[in-house]
Amino acid sequence: MTATAKTIGPATLEVLRGDLTALAVDAIVNAANVHLQHGGGVAAAIVRKGGAVIQDESDRLIAERGGPLETGEAVVTTGGRLPAKFVIHTAGPIWGEGDEDAKLRRACLSSLKLADEKKLKSIAFPAISCGIYHFPVQRAARILLRAAADHLAGATGLQRVIFCLYDEATCNTFAAALTEIRNQKS
Repeated sequence: MTATAKTIGPATLEVLRGDLTALAVDAIVNAANVHLQHGGGVAAAIVRKGGAVIQDESDRLIAERGGPLETGEAVVTTGGRLPAKFVIHTAGPIWGEGDEDAKLRRACLSSLKLADEKKLKSIAFPAISCGIYHFPVQRAARILLRAAADHLAGATGLQRVIFCLYDEATCNTFAAALTEIRNQKS
């Protein structure tokens, strides 16, 4: 159920409460660590539901590149058994590490650009960095939604960008932030 939505050109930016791993979209975004070790939070839920293939592909990506991701960078694996075809893994910032706002914006935009490179039409995000990385939810909501709105206002093939939040409080915070954006001109 959509909590709130904003139309931007031919696309829709949405906030809803639910299970990210259950969405039938082209890609879901994993709030990953830089080593792509999916042991906790959203990442663990994705691998539990999607299967070990997601971790195996992540391990290969890290081995091929010879080291960890940079904060804000995004890479893609298949979705395994998930309804989503792909998982876009992005390393969000840890609160207190410095330049967190810019790094969080980059994580969102890197994911959206990768979705465009893959010619995807729909993508769903969690609240990147708001769990064990302790990014303040209200601040993250504004940054992530503004980055997504800015991307949708440009040249993109994406038709639907969803922020799917697991708990009611986080969903309400994101919905309020989207309402602020919705009340602004695109």
